[in-house]
Amino acid sequence: MTLTRREILASTAAAVASAASVGSALAQSGQSGIEAEDRVFICNEDSNTLAVIDPRTNTVETSVNLTSFDEDPRPPFRFVTGGIAPTHVAMVQKPLYHGAISIHGAAPSPDNGLIATTGRGSSNVYLIDTRTKKVLGSRPNPQAKADTNPDLLGSGILVGREPHEPTFTRNGKELWVTVRGENRIAILDVAIVRDGRPDAVRTYLPTLNGPAQAWFSADGSTAFVVSQKGSAVDVFAVDPDPQGFSRPRKLTTLDIAAQDKFGFTPFLKTSPDGGEAWLSHKLADALSAIEAKEPFRLLDSVALGQQARPNHVEFVENARGKAVYASLARLDDNGPGGVASSQIAIIDRSPPAGQRKVVGTFFTLGHEAHGLWVNPEHTLLYVAHEQDELPNTPNAGQTVCSAFDVSDPFNPRHVAQIPLGDLSLPSGKLRNKKSINLVYVRPGARSQTA
Repeated sequence: MTLTRREILASTAAAVASAASVGSALAQSGQSGIEAEDRVFICNEDSNTLAVIDPRTNTVETSVNLTSFDEDPRPPFRFVTGGIAPTHVAMVQKPLYHGAISIHGAAPSPDNGLIATTGRGSSNVYLIDTRTKKVLGSRPNPQAKADTNPDLLGSGILVGREPHEPTFTRNGKELWVTVRGENRIAILDVAIVRDGRPDAVRTYLPTLNGPAQAWFSADGSTAFVVSQKGSAVDVFAVDPDPQGFSRPRKLTTLDIAAQDKFGFTPFLKTSPDGGEAWLSHKLADALSAIEAKEPFRLLDSVALGQQARPNHVEFVENARGKAVYASLARLDDNGPGGVASSQIAIIDRSPPAGQRKVVGTFFTLGHEAHGLWVNPEHTLLYVAHEQDELPNTPNAGQTVCSAFDVSDPFNPRHVAQIPLGDLSLPSGKLRNKKSINLVYVRPGARSQTA
């Protein structure tokens, strides 16, 4: 049954226990589910930075610099020239700029020690150490002075036109990067990327047109690939060799035209139990689930309501229930305090396959919700947003991340709205802007890609 916009809005009150921010109360009260090294990394597409949040305080600890501003002390290479800060678009067009353009996708390594992130516009992928927050492959700046950056940003690994999402194989040996502007996946040797060498691409895997994301089955034997240019899913056998490197072999192409007639499926993720792969169909305003083993049959098709525009899916499973969340890019006017806000749809995953449906929604307290990620205990959820907050609101002009207590998956409680602030550069401040993906990491622990 397709839910109307009115029905989805009406369910919000039951799904939200409280809309008022309670700051970092969970961390301050010793809430289990936060450890000392836990961090949330957020990709900011316009500023080409990664904001790093400490979930113990729900504040921005630092920002990872993926720009090349201030590496050269002479104008016109500086971020600020003549006291004027250019627009974001103009900044990446400055002479000799070699930093990232349009940072977008992200994924953690199986041990949460690394994050891979893609530059859509610069056609590359970077690795970042989650403990040191350092970009691997950078080197000391020989021109460094008091008013210049001490490091030169490395060029990352060039992979092809419009890389969208990176994903580590389950053994951590490889990174698969969907090259959305083409019809192939770049498969990288992670050890060579860590060494900063440019020859990290092992091979290119031909796949369907416009591949948006790859994700692996729980045992690492199967890869699922979705597309933003066709109503299909490619399924590959990974077939690793004795050293753990893949020898991909096409198993089948699934026709999902009935679920996504528009051919625009940007994201997928496999369930914690490994049995299902859930797909978001952004223009069809729906999710679907397929069985993660042959014959890869359709299990569910869930309508989210008119103009829902789902981005990411995330699973929240704990002692109080099993849910699938979908971030909705749509803005609704009747958010908490009368401020427009996006929402997240809640699907109960406990009923038998074929009977799952939306059971509620909750407001994100942000504009155009995108990335979602839970902590390892599945008690805390973080939400990224693309648009800035409106004038005359508490964090006006800021891009924000929202945190929720999801110890009851069906009654999320808002914890904090976190303004992402600025990256401090020698020549001025660069505002963290337009958040896309985010990941919650606990270095040394098993990640969602393990």
